[in-house]
Amino acid sequence: MLENLKEQVVATALKAQRSGLCKHKSGNVSVRDPETGYVCVTPSGVDREELTADMVCVLDTDGKVLEGMKPSSESLMHLACYRERPDVFAIVHTHSPMACVFACLNRPIPAFIFELFGFNLDKATIPVAPYGLPGTTQLAENVAETMKRTDLALMERHGAIALGKTPAEAFDNADYIEELSNIYYHILTLNGGKDTKVFTEEDFKAWKYPDQLSKK
Repeated sequence: MLENLKEQVVATALKAQRSGLCKHKSGNVSVRDPETGYVCVTPSGVDREELTADMVCVLDTDGKVLEGMKPSSESLMHLACYRERPDVFAIVHTHSPMACVFACLNRPIPAFIFELFGFNLDKATIPVAPYGLPGTTQLAENVAETMKRTDLALMERHGAIALGKTPAEAFDNADYIEELSNIYYHILTLNGGKDTKVFTEEDFKAWKYPDQLSKK
């Protein structure tokens, strides 16, 4: 069932581990099938180097396991995010180091660079989803509520989460959270702990593709 999506989960999870976004069996990846609504998600406690497609879990919209091994404890969070964001078809949750620093500080990352335009950021900020005990309904609800208005978020005292229309997009977004966290750390370090000038929602809304470059 959904063999192609399972392979995408395996490839994305392996890429996340090898890139350093997810170490020591941490984090999880899921892909949602647009036709059935079923979700393919990484299993619990499996090293990504040993992960195969037949181990990947297939869940229905209620969280019932249809195939595969025991699903990740964060599967409830993935399902809740998909319910809130029907436009999303892939999720990558990481424990990347610098993102975790800001998550543990409960410190949102402001839009200090214009490349954050286009990530559906509420208030021009990468927000921090309120803490919930891992694997619980409370965590799932807290994160899903936060992801209503952003594609990138930190999870208080936990990690980071990124949404995408494809596994590749979700992975790139998760990787970008870590990159931005690193840049922001250096900004604060070199600026004596003070923020730099940041962009606002109005700045993002005011931008449009240059007329001179538009196709005639």
